Amino acid sequence: MSEERKGELFAIALCFFEGLFPIWSIIAVRKIGSIHTYLASLVFAILFFAVLVFAKREFKELFKKEALKDLLLTSFFITFMFVLIYIGLSYTTASNMSIILLLQIFFSYLYFNLFGDEKMDLVHTLGVFLMGIGAFIVLFPGRLSVNLGDLFVLIAAMTAPIANLYQKRARLLVSSEVVLLFRSLFAFPILAILAFLFEKSVSFKDYREVFIYLFLSGFFVLGLSKIFWLEALHRISITKLSAMASLIPLFTLVFAFFLLGETPTSLQLFGAFLIILGSIFITRN
Repeated sequence: MSEERKGELFAIALCFFEGLFPIWSIIAVRKIGSIHTYLASLVFAILFFAVLVFAKREFKELFKKEALKDLLLTSFFITFMFVLIYIGLSYTTASNMSIILLLQIFFSYLYFNLFGDEKMDLVHTLGVFLMGIGAFIVLFPGRLSVNLGDLFVLIAAMTAPIANLYQKRARLLVSSEVVLLFRSLFAFPILAILAFLFEKSVSFKDYREVFIYLFLSGFFVLGLSKIFWLEALHRISITKLSAMASLIPLFTLVFAFFLLGETPTSLQLFGAFLIILGSIFITRN
């Protein structure tokens, strides 16, 4: 099997688990709350990355002075982004969340191309236009009032490119596992404080009832899928990987229909189609 094919398989596995992320998370959120769900899922991700870091003897990189600024900025924006996502899940559907999050590609081009040094050509401009129209349809499906959860997830999608910028800088100085472990350790005490201040206390029984969803979300989505991303990126171009990531909302739509009984409207499906089509244009060379 060629390295290119292996990269494609890693990308498909990534899309599969990321597609399940809203499903697993929304079930836990309904039971124990947004922040508690993120906090508990993060425990499994921390254990996963800690094992990798210690196995590779990279523990000292967590304290590398040259990388500290980028690691802290990465951690701040990633934590802010995921808090918004988990809170958004309390008010919106899994399908909408997955579709709106794909707009991070759209905002990446706005920040770094339209307003940055690099200018977009006609094909990329068409992609931006299609994604913008698609997002408007998903956010306002037949009405001019935005869902609060959709708004939170939209802000998260706007934050993602900034987080990725600092994450890319940090990755030049330390390994991927160290970046992922550092940002998880940074988030844990902040989430613990937020959960204590703003959410009701959760009993051991409540945690036990959603344990499987917390484990699946923490280990496979916050942990393993991030490794799949890096392995895929090592073997295929970021353009191809970004285009393949457009499959994530399709997986979520299917899973949400069969597991949660969520049936998207025709307008929302059309909006999702425009966003996915736009992401293909916007990630072309």
